[in-house]
Amino acid sequence: MRFCQLLIILVGLTSLLGSHDAFAQSGSSAGLPIYGFEQPEVPAGPPPQDAVPATQDTPATTPIEAPQQEDYENNEQSDAFGADLFTGAFARQAAVNFNADYAINVGDTINVRLWGGYNYQSALTVDPQGNIFLPSVGPVHLLGVRNDQLQERVEQAVRGVFKSNVMVYASLAAAQPVRVYVGGFVNRPGAYAGTSLDSVLHYLDQAGGIDPERGSFLDIEVKRGSQIRANINLYRFLLDGVMPQVQLADGDVIFVNARHKIARVSGLAENARVFEFMGDTISLAEISDYAKVKPEATHVRIVRSAGTIRNVEYFPLSQAPSIFVTDGDTVAFTADKRQGTITVRVEGEHESPQEFVLPYGSRLGDVLSQVVYSERSASDNIQLFRESVKERQREALETSLRSLEAAALTARSGTSDEARLRKDEADLLLRFVDRARKVEPRGQVAIAKASSKDDLLLENGDRIVVPARDGLVLVAGEVLFPNAVAYDPSLRPSDYIDNAGGYSSNEGSTRIVIAHQDGSYIRTKSDSRGQVEPGDQIMVLPAIDTKGRQIFKELTQILYQVAVSAGVVLGL
Repeated sequence: MRFCQLLIILVGLTSLLGSHDAFAQSGSSAGLPIYGFEQPEVPAGPPPQDAVPATQDTPATTPIEAPQQEDYENNEQSDAFGADLFTGAFARQAAVNFNADYAINVGDTINVRLWGGYNYQSALTVDPQGNIFLPSVGPVHLLGVRNDQLQERVEQAVRGVFKSNVMVYASLAAAQPVRVYVGGFVNRPGAYAGTSLDSVLHYLDQAGGIDPERGSFLDIEVKRGSQIRANINLYRFLLDGVMPQVQLADGDVIFVNARHKIARVSGLAENARVFEFMGDTISLAEISDYAKVKPEATHVRIVRSAGTIRNVEYFPLSQAPSIFVTDGDTVAFTADKRQGTITVRVEGEHESPQEFVLPYGSRLGDVLSQVVYSERSASDNIQLFRESVKERQREALETSLRSLEAAALTARSGTSDEARLRKDEADLLLRFVDRARKVEPRGQVAIAKASSKDDLLLENGDRIVVPARDGLVLVAGEVLFPNAVAYDPSLRPSDYIDNAGGYSSNEGSTRIVIAHQDGSYIRTKSDSRGQVEPGDQIMVLPAIDTKGRQIFKELTQILYQVAVSAGVVLGL
């Protein structure tokens, strides 16, 4: 019994001695001063590189669920200026802890580290009195201190106790978690979690953004109780990059007021959107600044929709400062310019400049009279290429292709075997249609044999080509070896085709088209004489299977259209 009691006493003494050693060790490492010993001199320098570990008491920001993209579809599709600002980007972005202007608030977490003659590190929370407590230093008042002055304030407090040999590092670790109410005309009003470092845009974005049909982008209030702390105009942010920095606290309210007056902008403007304005009117000059009018705009058309009468007004942009727009007006910026000059290119075999600048209304003869021909110029076969004709050729071809598609897809069949045949035929035709759509028309106008060609009015961008007398005939299409053959007046079309290796398909089912240099075309027979001229192109069109009688006519027409407008032969 006495032995057991003695053993218990020895164990108790051992534990007591171990606790004393641990206390002494923690005093030197956790910041408790050790009296009776001279503290060693430690040179100044930067803090150690390892991060300050957060304590278990460090407050964590409430996690925010990432917004769903469908919440912002109305914003992306709206024509209201500024609606596409809210697409979830601000809601997903976390606050940056270092903001030089941020004022330290109650609940913020401050990382503090002291080293040298005195060692201490911890993550401290600003208490309700606005202080953090440093052992051996006491309370340090930080409420309202700017973030960029935090280091200086903590150093000042530490220097009041430790005159030298103690280095200080202090930084904002986490802002105070807050819940902010977002109300008014937003897509999803409610209370949203974040930090006091987050911007107003962050909370508006969490609420789905401003309702583009009802909410105001010019009149947003930040309230604390009954006090309005800030008024925010998002147009200043969108157009000038100006955004007030409002530090939010728990319980603050972001309120979006109702939309004010609006005006719709269209036409020659970079921002052709619906714009909001406050007051009864807004000057056209201010609307122009919002809309970023394009340089080519010269006039503006305003449709007044107020009341029961709809009026249209038309002004030059020079009068913009004196013109005012009212609620519901539609403003269209236009270019009202008269054509002064046009440019025409002359290419091919000639010795003149290739670019001619002419007064608007000039005629073909005005250009041809200035062209100096060479010995090799085929001046009787002048070619004219025009963009407007090219576009009309493309539209005509597209109309024919749509008709062919409809005929191929709606063909009826009497039996299952015929249905399979029609399906295979339709697949082939649809592939042909895809190829035909990629063909680029040339926009050539046949003018060489016109008696009044000199009186033809020119358009801006016209291209005149003077062909060369090369004495060649090009053979293309359904022949074995498409080639250029030397011109011989005694040869018939069939002779040229034989020189190109002959037909690649049944001779009796093919058609021959001769394209002259002047842009004219003729359909001929293989044994016709006297129809081929130097520089011509003989195009042998492919044969068409007449089993598909319901589309024979459409397909034949398209083959001729492609050959005439683009100068190419498409195989089936």
